[in-house]
Amino acid sequence: MEQKFRYLTAGESHGLKLTAIIEGLPSGLKIDRNFINNELRKRQSGYGRGARMKIETDTVEIISGVRLGKTIGGPVCIEIRNKDWENWKIPMSVDEIDFSNRELLKLVAEKSFTTVRPGHADYAGSIKYNLEDLRDVLERSSARQTAIEVAVGAIAKLLLKEFYITGFSHVIQIADVKAEILPPNYTLIKEAADHSELRCADDIATDLMKEKIDKAKVEGNTVGGKFEVIYGNLPVGLGSYVHPDRKLDGKLAQAVMSIPAIKAVEIGRGVEAAILKGSEMHDQIYITKEKRVYRKTNNAGGIEGGMTNGEPIVIKGTMKPIPTLRTPLNTIDIRKKEEASAHFERSDACAVPACAIVAEARVACVLAEEMLQKYGGDSLEEMKAHYER
Repeated sequence: MEQKFRYLTAGESHGLKLTAIIEGLPSGLKIDRNFINNELRKRQSGYGRGARMKIETDTVEIISGVRLGKTIGGPVCIEIRNKDWENWKIPMSVDEIDFSNRELLKLVAEKSFTTVRPGHADYAGSIKYNLEDLRDVLERSSARQTAIEVAVGAIAKLLLKEFYITGFSHVIQIADVKAEILPPNYTLIKEAADHSELRCADDIATDLMKEKIDKAKVEGNTVGGKFEVIYGNLPVGLGSYVHPDRKLDGKLAQAVMSIPAIKAVEIGRGVEAAILKGSEMHDQIYITKEKRVYRKTNNAGGIEGGMTNGEPIVIKGTMKPIPTLRTPLNTIDIRKKEEASAHFERSDACAVPACAIVAEARVACVLAEEMLQKYGGDSLEEMKAHYER
């Protein structure tokens, strides 16, 4: 039976906490809490983030599945507490409240809304789940849930690091400003991105991107953009060509596409492949005197036929502008059945750098599952023995 890396998350944007249960980790994996918390900090940083990031300082709590710093083979449960919960205890209470108490009723009413936000899950979600108060849709559809996903992805990264597989992300576009002048290799791109407020390795483009974000803030507007996720040192043959649901590029595309606000995913050269000739697109293969196979280009993004080919995997994600606008769009009130202005709640002017970190995490989870399926064992020692053979 194939070993699977699986996880399930729970929690609302303003609930008590966000929770995840992770299954399939081998025993003996060292869990570095500082590493996880650093990943959470990266998600919360970035030029253009909103007021919520000033309230929350996300840190992970490990509830089960880890003893003396290492996994013990059982499910790992982790949690992130929402500090803003203190202001939402009544509106987000899991218990019934006395609606005859006018003070309590007012607290709930202040946090309820019925004006749909175009671009959000509000309208379809209210119909699907028969919900009149759109707060019930917002709380779970909010990108706040990606915090716990980043923590899960950090644990997946710790597993990958045991096999010297590492990755990073960087922003390549904000609005119509593109990063054009990048360092000559991935190592230098990563270093530059890690020191950038926008995770962009092009300093000139970064300044222009910040201007776009500042202008959007003044207008009560938002901007989107594009990022790239790169993972290297992967073994050849992760994924499969035999069935569509086992193809790695399909799994990666689903993982990144399902991040809130993502509207397009590309592998390697992506949409540029449409204008290239076959002789320009396909990565020619060479071999050294020592019989090491290599390529001079990586237009395929490290994946051919649904499998890793030994080159770094390269995935691009396009994020739309966040649809919660300080200058509200036209919409409807689902209770009154009349036109209205969209509901506004705290929002980022731009969250592309944060989205890139979420994508890093999602990709790490897919790669961890592929590694476990191909080389899995009940313990990390057993898994490494399978890998080395």
